[in-house]
Amino acid sequence: MSEALEILAAHIELKRPDDVVSTEITFGELTVTVSPAGIVDFVDFLKSDTTCKFSSLVDITAIDNPTRPARFDVVYHFLSMYQNHRIRIKTAVREDEMIASIVDIHPSANWFEREVFDMFGIIFSGHPDLRRLLTDYGFRGYPLRKDFPTTGYTEVRYDEALKRVVYEPVSLTQEYRQFDNLSPWEGAKYVLPGDEKPEA
Repeated sequence: MSEALEILAAHIELKRPDDVVSTEITFGELTVTVSPAGIVDFVDFLKSDTTCKFSSLVDITAIDNPTRPARFDVVYHFLSMYQNHRIRIKTAVREDEMIASIVDIHPSANWFEREVFDMFGIIFSGHPDLRRLLTDYGFRGYPLRKDFPTTGYTEVRYDEALKRVVYEPVSLTQEYRQFDNLSPWEGAKYVLPGDEKPEA
């Protein structure tokens, strides 16, 4: 399988040298890093090339790296049922940068791109209906960004007196922010390796 992936990687690098930044085979999977400017043509090539035939889009997701200038990696997973191959495509995108939608090539990308927009705030230019998919219309922020607070910004609850849903800012008292990091085995007769506590 690894040899077949090496042949596939060499073929892709040969046919699309301007798009491919790097290729890597790890754990029996091929990952191709491409430039964001060429993503649409590259995906079209993967689908139409007779050696590739990646006709099924499996997923689109993203990775947040807030310390990098190109903060996000947009990650695409494709399947070739004809060649029995899977491929992962990665492209780095800045926070203030848009990436082209691939909905025209893979209509199934519609909701995948909406989910990535909703969770990370990445804008897909040319998308026919780019709006939030999983969060509420008035939701603020992007939950899968690493700088998003775990408590969120607003609390949603049903107010019995008003007979409607109410949005309020989250206000946690300090006692809810303290965590007990003691081992569940604390006080047990035997101390497991790694559970030793320093003397106070």
